[in-house]
Amino acid sequence: MHENLVDRIYECSVVPEAWPAVLDDVAQLAGSTGGLLFSARKALNWTASERISDIFAAYVEDGWFGKCSRRLCLMDQESPSFFVEHDFWSDAEIDADPVYRDFFRPRGLGWSAGTGVQVPTGDNIVFSVERAYADGPVEADSVARLNTLRPHLARSALVSARLQHKRAQGAAEALAALQLPAFLLRADGETMDASPLAETVAPHIVNGARGRLRLADRQADALLGEALAALAAGSDGGVRSFPVRDALGAPQQVAHLIPIRRGAHDVFGDSYALLILVPVASHRVPSATLMRSLFDLTPSEARVASGIARGDTPETIAATGGVAISTVRSQIRSVLEKTGASRQADLAGLLARIGATAPG
Repeated sequence: MHENLVDRIYECSVVPEAWPAVLDDVAQLAGSTGGLLFSARKALNWTASERISDIFAAYVEDGWFGKCSRRLCLMDQESPSFFVEHDFWSDAEIDADPVYRDFFRPRGLGWSAGTGVQVPTGDNIVFSVERAYADGPVEADSVARLNTLRPHLARSALVSARLQHKRAQGAAEALAALQLPAFLLRADGETMDASPLAETVAPHIVNGARGRLRLADRQADALLGEALAALAAGSDGGVRSFPVRDALGAPQQVAHLIPIRRGAHDVFGDSYALLILVPVASHRVPSATLMRSLFDLTPSEARVASGIARGDTPETIAATGGVAISTVRSQIRSVLEKTGASRQADLAGLLARIGATAPG
C-alpha cells in the first residue's frame, strides 16, 4: 500500500482532484479522521478529505483560519517533520485556545499532526491530519509514519501549488503555469519538453549524448543520474532533491525530481519525470528553513547539519544531542550523500553559502 500511496501522491501534483482521497489515506496512516492541504502565495488555496471538507470550508470562510496560531507555529519550525499540539502548547493552553475550544472540539476534532513547507518561490504549504478529540493526541509512531511520506508530499504539493490546484490541460500549459525552470524527461534523461523559463538556467545545463539532460555541476549531475536509476528500479528511496552549484561552488538552484505517475500521464504524456530547478536566493525564506528542509533530511540529520553549519565538531554535536559519536558520524555521511558534498568542510561551506544567498 505504501508504494501505491507514494505513486498516488505524485499523481496529485498535476491531478489535483486526486488530493482528497490521497489525504484521506495519509490520515488513516495516523489513525486520523481526514487530511488537509493549504497552500498560499498570493492567494489561499486548500483541499481536504471529503470527511472534513465541510468543516474546513467553515474554518476558512468564517475567519477561523486567520485566528489559528497552529499554522504559524508549523511554519516557524526548522526541522523537516510533522508536529503535534504538545510540541507547542500545554494541555491548559490548548484548552484555553478559542480555535480549539470553540471551533474544533464542537465539531468532534481537536488533535492533529501537521508540517509546514517553505520554498524560495514564496509558496507556503501546510499539510495536516485531523483526529477526533475523543481519540486523543497523535502518537509518536504515527508521526514517524507521516515523516516517511513528507518529502513526497512536499515535492508534489510544490507543483500543485504552482498550478494553484487547477488541472492543466496539457504539458505546455502545465510547464508555463509552473513559472519555474522545468524539464520533462524520459527514463534515460532525454529532454522531451521544457518550460519557458528553462532558458534562464542555461549555464547550468549541458546537452549530453542522445539528448540527455546533464547538469554542469558534476555532483548534481551524478545525483540526477542516481535518482533516475532509482525511479527505474521502483525504489522510493534515494536523493530526489539536491543543490545545483555554479562554477565557483556556490549553490544557485535546488533541483527536485518528481516522478510522473498514474493520471499525471494524461497531462505529461509518456514522460517519465519532471525536473524542477528552484532558485536558492529569496528574501521570502529564512536561510535555516532552506538549509534544513530542501534536501530530504530527517529531523536528526537536520540537527547534525545545523551543527556543522555552526562549526560544531561531531563530538560537540553528539554531546549536545545526547547520542553516540558513531550515530552522529553516520548521520553526517547521510547528509553528505543527500547534499552532494564530498567532505564535512564542503558541507559547511555549502550551508554557509546557502545562508548568505537567502537573507531572511
